[in-house]
Amino acid sequence: MKKYILALDEGTTSARSILFDRDMNIVAVAQNEVPQIFPKPGWVEQNPLEIYASQFASMTECVARSGISPDEIAAVGITNQRETTVVWEKATGRPVYNAIVWQCRRTADICDELVKGGHADEIAEKTGLKIDAYFSGTKIKWILDNVEGAREKAERGELLFGTVDTWLMWKLSGGKIHLTDNTNASRTMLYSLSKSDWDDGLLDILGVPKSMLPGIKRSGAYYGEIDFMGVKLPICGVAGDQQSALFGQCCFESGEMKNTYGTGCFLLAHTGSRIVKSGHGLITTAAASLEGEGSEYALEGSVFVGGAVIQWLRDGLHFIEEAHDSEYFAKKVKDSGGVYVVPAFTGLGAPYWDMKAKGAILGLTRGTKRPHIIRAALESIAYQTDDVIKSIAGDTGVKLSALKVDGGASANDFLMQFQADISDITVIRAEMKEATAAGAAYLAGIASGFFKDKAEVKALSSNHRAFLPQMTREEREKKLSGWHDAVRGCRAY
Repeated sequence: MKKYILALDEGTTSARSILFDRDMNIVAVAQNEVPQIFPKPGWVEQNPLEIYASQFASMTECVARSGISPDEIAAVGITNQRETTVVWEKATGRPVYNAIVWQCRRTADICDELVKGGHADEIAEKTGLKIDAYFSGTKIKWILDNVEGAREKAERGELLFGTVDTWLMWKLSGGKIHLTDNTNASRTMLYSLSKSDWDDGLLDILGVPKSMLPGIKRSGAYYGEIDFMGVKLPICGVAGDQQSALFGQCCFESGEMKNTYGTGCFLLAHTGSRIVKSGHGLITTAAASLEGEGSEYALEGSVFVGGAVIQWLRDGLHFIEEAHDSEYFAKKVKDSGGVYVVPAFTGLGAPYWDMKAKGAILGLTRGTKRPHIIRAALESIAYQTDDVIKSIAGDTGVKLSALKVDGGASANDFLMQFQADISDITVIRAEMKEATAAGAAYLAGIASGFFKDKAEVKALSSNHRAFLPQMTREEREKKLSGWHDAVRGCRAY
């Protein structure tokens, strides 16, 4: 009897595997770090073979720890860091270059040339995206233009491209699966939202041969089998991490919204079957959907530095020893003392989309102490999220009353309460903190028949804690005014 779903969660800094039972209890977890490489300022890479090795090792360890037999697993779901770009040789499986990570800014000049070439409107209309180094298309172009012989090989049909989901499926299947889902495809700047397919015009603009690209399926669908520990396991769910978290938070209806507080912060609002074009600096993206369903969409605001600002406090400034210490120090002072941290370490995302902005600490005085800066850094996560919430409200014309949250930094009670206060919104934290992996498990479970439908999985995810806004309107407006002044100062520099 099939009793379990295995979710693979390949994130920016770690590869995790989680085994869920039929009630979505976590049976076993295994995690391995995935090292990042920083060849130049603003450049971020990873070794694709280390990505695969880390994920495969975590799969094996997870199942071994659980004590179950692999043939009790009904299906595998995959969720992954999006936009990260891998190009490899079709014949050998050897990557031609390191994976270029979503955070990498090396293609900013290519983006500038696309804007100067008059392509911004066409790309926005077709893809729902802004021209930005964040997305995969310019990363593919950079590899083809800068790796010796790569373009010639690509033109001969000898190279393959994939986001991390595609790379993992290709490796796990021994080269038999070269597919992606519509959520990952929608992050490449090569995919037409209205057609739900690759767009030949966009491929021409970026000089990407179509032969490199994977086939596209719905997020909840059968992708093929992998041979794992002598057992054939079907992959039945694939989604980019943020769309997977939206599904994992059971945001199935238009207007439902979630924020994932990970390395970055990613806020998605479901817009149903409607493609909503943003007038407030957000992007339109595909939402996870099931095979046989119509296309579904979301509005997304991406904050490039979310939980990473806590890592910076720990590893860069050595202000704290452990990430959870940030909450302790933030509570030692009554406020930030007028200090604002704008963590534009890799530029600013939505709604500003300023690729060249640099980080700043503003409002320092002789009275500023370490806890003030720590508190200001934590508050910056909420301020950036609030910018996105207000943008979504402006685009949809709806006052949003609740925000579902997940991700590592959502465990920080101070941050969640400050988010509720500064956004004047109820923040709902699910008891299940593994929303991203849960989304992949739900998709794989429904597509494989392990779960009956969305209603069944929604019934499994009802427990939560709510943080209610307590700040006065006057205090909120004063703090937000200071934040927007700080952002202007940062961008001016």
